[in-house]
Amino acid sequence: MIQADAAFDGTFPFAPHFSAAPGFQMHYVDEGPRDGEVVLCLHGEPSWGYLFRHLVQGLSATHRVVVPDHMGFGKSATPAHRSYWLQDHVDNLEALVRALDLTNITLVMHDFGGPVGMGLAARHPGRIRRIVSANGPTPFGQSDLFDRVAANAQVSPWFQWIAKAEVSGDLELVLGQLGFNILSTLKLNGFENNAVITDAWLAAYGAHFARPADCLGAIGWAKGFATGAHQFQTPDPAADRLIRSKPALAIWGEADRTLRAEHFLPLFSAIFPTASVRRLAGVGHYCFEDAPEKITGLIAEFIQQT
Repeated sequence: MIQADAAFDGTFPFAPHFSAAPGFQMHYVDEGPRDGEVVLCLHGEPSWGYLFRHLVQGLSATHRVVVPDHMGFGKSATPAHRSYWLQDHVDNLEALVRALDLTNITLVMHDFGGPVGMGLAARHPGRIRRIVSANGPTPFGQSDLFDRVAANAQVSPWFQWIAKAEVSGDLELVLGQLGFNILSTLKLNGFENNAVITDAWLAAYGAHFARPADCLGAIGWAKGFATGAHQFQTPDPAADRLIRSKPALAIWGEADRTLRAEHFLPLFSAIFPTASVRRLAGVGHYCFEDAPEKITGLIAEFIQQT
């Protein structure tokens, strides 16, 4: 686990907050006015709240920006006795949202933050005001969900590696060394802006994964796909109707090699057929690293207009 006050040469200057509501010490950033509209940012694999550092600074003057680290990532604890499947992360997020009593939420979801956020939306549609998918899938009971996930896995280098590593027995071994191979893992998933790579940046992304026992979150997310352990939340008819009525925005870096636009944007448009879709050329999977100013502007504009 990263030290609570770690700021990585001032690139992450946010006060740490912790909640025991999910049954472990879950870290979250909570910046901006407490009476402001809530922007809840959900990261994916193998990142943490650091991914949203520019967005926090860009929105927190006017909005309450809450950025949790999922169990096993960032400054959150990595309990040895827990399972790390999708449904566990939805449970944890639900516990945090209830503990903080967050309402009027604009969900900003990246990577597996998408399924986690949509799971929360299915359980608590009344707490959600807007949906923002930024290279983050939006599974919500679509009939072709599993066909699209499977088709993406056939062409994604990351998912191809997961499948092979699980069969060969290398998955835990390789992902258990993320503290050393974090750059190659991030590059496999994809970002285009190599100028972001500094010692502080590498430390920020690798520091949580100092030992194999610290890598259970990253291992669990990959292994859950390889073994079919992740359970996508399906909304009931009332939640489905309510979420479909919300304003929504999709932002997709077209250079994403991990989550291909052609497989996942149709899932978004199936729920939100009239929503705006902004495709960003030359922007990779970690879109918040490749185009932070552009994405912050798009999200701020979307919130203002809706």
